[in-house]
Amino acid sequence: MNDDARVYVAGHRGLVGSAIVRELQRQGCENLILRSSSDLDLRKQGEVDAFFEKERPNFVYLAAAKVGGIHANDTYPADFLRDNLQIQINVIDAAWRTGVRKLCFLGSSCIYPKLAPQPMREDALLTGPLEPTNEWYAIAKIAGIKMCQAYRRQYGFNAISLMPTNLYGPGDNFDLQNSHVLPALIRRFHEAKHRGDAEIAIWGSGTPRREFLHCDDLASAVVHLMRTYESEQILNVGCGEDVTIRELAELIAQVVGFQGHLTFDASKPDGAPRKLLDVGRLASLGWSPGISLADGVRSTYDWFVANERRVRR
Repeated sequence: MNDDARVYVAGHRGLVGSAIVRELQRQGCENLILRSSSDLDLRKQGEVDAFFEKERPNFVYLAAAKVGGIHANDTYPADFLRDNLQIQINVIDAAWRTGVRKLCFLGSSCIYPKLAPQPMREDALLTGPLEPTNEWYAIAKIAGIKMCQAYRRQYGFNAISLMPTNLYGPGDNFDLQNSHVLPALIRRFHEAKHRGDAEIAIWGSGTPRREFLHCDDLASAVVHLMRTYESEQILNVGCGEDVTIRELAELIAQVVGFQGHLTFDASKPDGAPRKLLDVGRLASLGWSPGISLADGVRSTYDWFVANERRVRR
């Protein structure tokens, strides 16, 4: 992937896509093709086909997706299944038909069974039932993986599939109803601090363990693998360490400066008891993360404070 190659980043305004754009620019890639969802609706085949026929990108990062936390997945199952399937089918097929040299499909750690052995190896895929609260999103992502593998086998299309762990960072979605746990807690603690609240109640028991990777670390890994990885086998991308939701909440409270009491509502769903990726194969390919969770939470909170008026809500 030369610096003058035409590179399309689908979903460049999202958490992951924007981080990939920053990393590509940092590495000297100047010929980026970017379209907002208002300019190009990836759910519509005609628009996608016309875009690829006109622009003819050499490389594609497929970071566009409908994403959200437990509440959003549980509330809008049809939207999460339909929208993600449409995006994947349209982009992957159009990329192959117009001669894209290589495509990177970004999945999710939720593709693995709810009770998969920990840490989760890549060969755990399709070995057991999924976590019910996000199975619709997971099924869509599994379909994307299989589509990449099928196009590689039948057509020789050079597509790789990477499975990131839970992500966070600048540009995240801080909506209290539809965001993931880390940005939602940052906003809740921030607002509670300014109201002077004495207590915050948090969904679930606080005991599930989760792994978190800063979006800039993910972007570094993704660009590295786009240059070096050549296989139909999926590849985990994470940091290899996890914390409980209680530990995460306590860290965020400390960073934000919230002095109140934390309570946990065990009547609310926890999701999977643990989600930790086995990143042994990733490490063997010469990449490791550089941003600690504490440093990442601090920088994300700083970004939130600086952009509070315009963050996505």
